[in-house]
Amino acid sequence: KWRIVFPNNGRRWEDWKQASVCYSGNRIQTTKYTWFTFLPQYLFEQFHRLGNLYFFFLVVLNWFPLVKVFHREITMLPLIVVLLASMIKDAIEDYRKYRFDKMINLSKTRVYDK
Repeated sequence: KWRIVFPNNGRRWEDWKQASVCYSGNRIQTTKYTWFTFLPQYLFEQFHRLGNLYFFFLVVLNWFPLVKVFHREITMLPLIVVLLASMIKDAIEDYRKYRFDKMINLSKTRVYDK
């Protein structure tokens, strides 16, 4: 299936080419991440949450010998589990959005002009 738009509004090819330079296209994109921005953007969003910052603060404190209450690995475990679970959920959700966007962008479209 292809999404094809044929506007028949009387413009010549040169006029259309000049006008199309100003626009990026009519492709639909609802995904939040790309392959390169997934990890940095995901971590940036997660550490804006107060709970994740709290657990990260506890992890950092346990790396100092004077404040150490638990083992370092045990303190990191809750934060890592929560981040991994939500990372997997966000990745699956974003992939589903990508597949749906691809299906919509490749679908046939008719454009009617007066």
